[in-house]
Amino acid sequence: MLRRIAFRGHGLLHRAARRNPFARLRYGPPATIRPCRDNDLDSVLRIWRVANALAHPFLDADFLRTEQDNVRDVYLPAAETWVAEADGHVVGFISLLGHQVGGLFLAPAWHGRRIGKALMDKAVAERGTLELDVFAANVIGRRFYDRYGFVDADDYIHAPTGQRVLRLTLPAA
Repeated sequence: MLRRIAFRGHGLLHRAARRNPFARLRYGPPATIRPCRDNDLDSVLRIWRVANALAHPFLDADFLRTEQDNVRDVYLPAAETWVAEADGHVVGFISLLGHQVGGLFLAPAWHGRRIGKALMDKAVAERGTLELDVFAANVIGRRFYDRYGFVDADDYIHAPTGQRVLRLTLPAA
């Protein structure tokens, strides 16, 4: 069993990674969590596109094209966005609108390396209690949020897509 033993930057360093240099391939280099900058926009949008295709295969392509424009022109300018940077590249991001997580997306190659957790930890440190909406059919997101400790608060039908959406909350620690 792996245990957290130290923080290195904003990434976690695990005992297995210290004993076995190949374990770093699984956990990757530590990611740095920092505020999003204007020159990160192309990377953030690319990650959004690729991660959306993986997590939301049930969404219509026309809807996603419209949403990408909204992400670029409406949501990101209104949100406080933090990015995860590893090896000099943006590999994920989280956007906050008050206590609402507007989006958490990782480049698929970086899944399973605790970067999503590091981004959510940053959001919790900034805001405390959080809430978010996730499509019920988004198995990847639902699994992550469940493991993190989010609980169901409500559900509704997303009018533009007809998809069921779950409202989740993270109780205060």
